[in-house]
Amino acid sequence: MATLSVYNQQGKEVGKYDIDPTDLAPRINKQLLHDAVVMYQANRRIGTAKTKTRGEVSGSTRKLYRQKGTGNARAGSRKSGTRRGGGHIHALRRRNYSYRLPRKALQLATRMAVAAKIRDDEIVVIDELSFDEPKTRDMAAILNALGLEGTSTLVTTEGHDVNVFRSARNIDQVTISPVTELNALSVLSPRKLLVTRAALDRLVRPGPEENQSED
Repeated sequence: MATLSVYNQQGKEVGKYDIDPTDLAPRINKQLLHDAVVMYQANRRIGTAKTKTRGEVSGSTRKLYRQKGTGNARAGSRKSGTRRGGGHIHALRRRNYSYRLPRKALQLATRMAVAAKIRDDEIVVIDELSFDEPKTRDMAAILNALGLEGTSTLVTTEGHDVNVFRSARNIDQVTISPVTELNALSVLSPRKLLVTRAALDRLVRPGPEENQSED
């Protein structure tokens, strides 16, 4: 059982939050976390790299010089991959790097990632996070009050809050995501996880219809 301090927007402790990491995941499987992170990274690859083979390089296919009698090594076309300006021997081709792991495995990996943040004391709980209008200055002040200024941080809210998103999007090293769109990569990449009490409740006790994002 872990007891997390709950802070308000001024950085003052206003309560405690008792949570058992096993409620999120019975154990932390590093291999599953690794597989999930590699999958998300692979799905981000564009895969448009391409180089030319000797058949695609412009130039003559004439033999450079006769086979015998020159004292040089035998040579064929100037488009050979062993010559400067020739084609690539193992040319790159456009390809799709994306693949999918089972949905339930990805959901479990996300919960394991959050449990790992709790275990490593890299999570900060705030009682409420809301703005009447987008204010980057106010969001920066909250991060400063919580000791997160200059630290890579993922801000997690219960749902998509436009004002919170617009207040945080221009702050360096800060990303924001509603709890339903979390994944193992987005949770593990930043140093800290700033989560609202409502979002943490939803993580610990998700509704039966709720599915974590796999994107």
